[in-house]
Amino acid sequence: MISRRTILLGAAAALAQAHGPAVGQSYPDRPIKMIVPFPPGGPIDTMARLVGQAMSMRFGQQLVVENRAGAGSTIGSKAAAAAEPNGYTLLFGSSGSLAVAPALYPNIDYDPIRMFAPIARVALLPHVLVVGPQVPARTVRELIGYAKANPGKLNYGAPLGTPPQMLGTLFKMQAGIDVVFIPYRGAAQSVTDLLAGETQFTIDAVTILNPLIQEVRLRPLALAGPARWPDLPEVPTMAESGFPEIDYDAWTGIVAPSGTPAPIISRLNSLINEGLRSPEMKTSFAKVSAIAQPGSPEDFAAFLKVELPKWAHIVQISGAKAE
Repeated sequence: MISRRTILLGAAAALAQAHGPAVGQSYPDRPIKMIVPFPPGGPIDTMARLVGQAMSMRFGQQLVVENRAGAGSTIGSKAAAAAEPNGYTLLFGSSGSLAVAPALYPNIDYDPIRMFAPIARVALLPHVLVVGPQVPARTVRELIGYAKANPGKLNYGAPLGTPPQMLGTLFKMQAGIDVVFIPYRGAAQSVTDLLAGETQFTIDAVTILNPLIQEVRLRPLALAGPARWPDLPEVPTMAESGFPEIDYDAWTGIVAPSGTPAPIISRLNSLINEGLRSPEMKTSFAKVSAIAQPGSPEDFAAFLKVELPKWAHIVQISGAKAE
């Protein structure tokens, strides 16, 4: 029996071929929903809302951000993949939901390449290793020494199925320290517990941690990406601290259900890039320590083909498991 999904995909493809330009020109004629597969308040949600506001202004239609968290981002991602491929349901994806989660949950039948059509890469999000106020360490080596002097007593927290979990677990493995991973549903609660001393360190997005670093409520030890960050010029990279394997920047991007007509993808890409290149978006991104990455759908597709195996590799070598 032919499924409803198959019929929808076929109809969408036929419509794109027969009326491609008209589809793109008339779209959108009603509000668009963009699913964020994480709770409100975290770095991915913050980025989605900034981009959503810019898109709403340029579309002349409201773009509604819908948070659908759970199961390491797979609930919201699968809901977006199952939506009608008509351009009215999008996914604000990330290295967590599109790259880490499929590798961390191998039995969920979730293939981001097959299930989604890339629209546009949005931003790079550098990550930083920080310790809470009760931890005396001021360098990565001092943190390792402190952890080894207190085996099994230190906790690190991160949202489940995300780059922070992978990076923290990879650091634990490479440093040879006995610390405990505490999973969270979102970054906001993870950081709250870090400040309260329930956990002692994390590796999370500069987007969310930098305000607390500037307030001297958290102490930065190292950047997880390939370069130092302008707002934190004295903070070395993990490679400079003796961990060259920890060289990862997280990222965000927007995708649509597979089968979405090409003219709609093209229109979305054009308006997203227009927003990313605007002075107001550059200012907003600078405030949240993100680096805009405008480009074509083909650019994003090529990027995903490189990044998905890269993050799958970190899942494998870190030994991280879904909780």
